[in-house]
This record gives sequence, C-alpha cells and structure tokens, in this order.
Amino acid sequence: MVAVAWRSLLPVIIISAFIVYEERVSFPSCKHLPDTTNHPGEHVGNEDGSPEDLKVMMVANLLLLGSEAGFVNLYFRDYYMSKFFKKSFQSLKPDMLLVLGDVSAKGSELSRSKWLSVFHQFDQILGPFLELPLHVILGDRDVGECCDLDAKSVNWVARNFPGLDSSGCGAFEISNISFVSLNAVALLCGNNKLRFGVEKVIERESVDLQMKTKSTAETKDESGMSRELSYDFGWRENAMTSGSGPVLVLHFPLYRPGNTYSREGSAFKSTIHPSGHSSNFIESSNFSASGPYDLSQTVPPNATEYIFHALKPSHPDGTREVTVPAMTWNTGNDPGFVVATFRGNNSAVSVTYCSVARESDILIAYTCTLVLFIILVIVSNTPQLKDF
Repeated sequence: MVAVAWRSLLPVIIISAFIVYEERVSFPSCKHLPDTTNHPGEHVGNEDGSPEDLKVMMVANLLLLGSEAGFVNLYFRDYYMSKFFKKSFQSLKPDMLLVLGDVSAKGSELSRSKWLSVFHQFDQILGPFLELPLHVILGDRDVGECCDLDAKSVNWVARNFPGLDSSGCGAFEISNISFVSLNAVALLCGNNKLRFGVEKVIERESVDLQMKTKSTAETKDESGMSRELSYDFGWRENAMTSGSGPVLVLHFPLYRPGNTYSREGSAFKSTIHPSGHSSNFIESSNFSASGPYDLSQTVPPNATEYIFHALKPSHPDGTREVTVPAMTWNTGNDPGFVVATFRGNNSAVSVTYCSVARESDILIAYTCTLVLFIILVIVSNTPQLKDF
C-alpha cells in the first residue's frame, strides 16, 4: 500500500524537480574579472557598488528570425532567452542595456514588414529591460555587407531603435558617462553616403568633446576642485566628465597593429575569454570589448587612427579589452553577456562575465524527465511490475 502511494507521488516529484531545475538554471552564473590594466596598488572602487555607479549590461548577436522563426525558436529558444533576460534583470539590477549589433539573423534580406516582426520579437525577449535606458547599434547582419549597404534601408532600421541618427550612429550621456556609437559597417565600405555621415558624427563629437572639456575646466573654483554637476539621461544633452573621452561603441573592433586580437592578448590584453562565438567592440578611456566572427574583420587603419585622434578615448590606465559572447543558442552552446560597472567615485571600470544555461543541458533535462515518465507509464501498465 505504501509502495502504491509512493508510486503515485512520483510524477509530482519529477515535475517539481524539473521546475526547480529550470528556475535555477534560468539565473545567470557570473564571475568578476580582474583588471589587468590598473597600476599596481591602485584601488578600483567599492566592489559592493554605490548609488553613483553605472551598471551596464552588454549583449550581442541576438540573431532574431522574426516571422521566419520556426517552432523550436518560437516555443523553446525564445522562451528561454526571454527567461534569461528576466532573471538577469532581477538578479543583477542593471542601469542600462547595450545591444552590440546583429539583432536580426538576416536583417539585410528582410522586407520592412518582416523587420516589424523582428522588432516585436525583440521587445518580447527583452521584457523588463524595455523600462531601462536602451541603446542598440547596427551590425552587418542587420544592414548588410558593403555590396548590400543601402542608406535608405539603414535609415529606416535606425529610426526604429532609440537614439540612432540616419547614418546609424548615436551619442548620449547617463550618470556622468558619455557614450558614442558609430556605424562600423559603413566605415568598412570605402566612400559612400553612410561613411560620410559617420565621419560627420565623429567631427561633431570631437568639437563637442573639446567644448565640453573646456567648459568643465571653467567650472573649477579657485581651490582647483570641480563643482558638482547634475546629469540626467538624455541623448547628448549634457557635458562629459573632464579628463576622459567617451565610451566608444562599435560592432567591429578597431584596428590594432601586430595581431593584437589573439586569444592570449597583447599590449591591449583581453581579460575575458568566453568559449564559443565572440562579438563586438566597446572602448572607453579604460575599457573595451572586442572580437566579432573573424577577428581579422576590423575597422580600417586610417578610420581607426581618425577615431582615436578625434575622440581621444585614452586614459593613463590603458585600454581594456574583453570578449563578449553571443546571447543566442543559434550560433553555439555557450550564450552569455558582460556587465561593466563604471565606478562613480573614480574612473575605474569593473567587468563581470555572465553565462547562461547551455541548450544541451536543458535538452538533457527534458530528455531525462521524458524517459522517467515513460518508465512510470510502463510500470503502471505492466501487471507483473505493479507489485514491486
């Protein structure tokens, strides 16, 4: 009698165990990465965080299919990716989300009506992140390679993302940190209308940088201490902090001579090396993330030199590189993201790498649950086994 009662509870136990497992693996697993660019003995700030810190979550390569998504993508992969974003939001409490390009898997081939389904899918997956400041840059899968690049199409796609101009560039400031995003795809394509638009943005931001730096210097009182300024989130409406350039956001890494994009690093050593597919480049006075696809695909040397000269994203601590993995199961089994915390009490940046559950692990859990249910059904319908 006890055995029969125990057997009747087994389905409930199996389902409960699966629900607990699913809930547990939905939370990201994160680890703080040491900053190899700081000078010895330099204090990088309070690791517990403070109200002045800016915590930016960065994801790349969502590769959404929109209306072309099949059953598996719609009801399995999208479901879990949405859950990963929700649990990451709950556990990490970021202040902002940066999406580093390739929102769509084949956006350059899509009609506008199909792009609308990608935007809808994008909103569904992000969930609570839509309440935060959000910035999305364009990747080559979004707008096409050089042979497919069309200014009108880029303009239309850019208008559907916050803060991007007609050339696919943007500039904004939040929590005293200035960000500039450039359409790196256009910079790869020689002389074209979009490239000229990007160069105008660089020139405008360069002039603005010089004016704001001068303006900030003039706010110093006689003792040499800067007056406290108040900043709110807005698209490039406020001054930047004196002494550092903006955070430069690109889909492709800037060119570095001497094969500096090796996995083992170099003068600008990578401090994050997640397995699988890496993507994108973010650069600030002391922070950058690099890699996409083939690491030989970089912004041309002349454009790189022009950007560095105009925007001066330099700092005595050097430039920090990390590798940002793709936030999708469509290109590999190890999705993840990076969280950069810009310390409010100094210029330090701390970096945390977060991984989410592998598709294979969840499939194994589904398979084990199914096998156990099949065994229970067989046992329940086999008279010789019912007495055991």
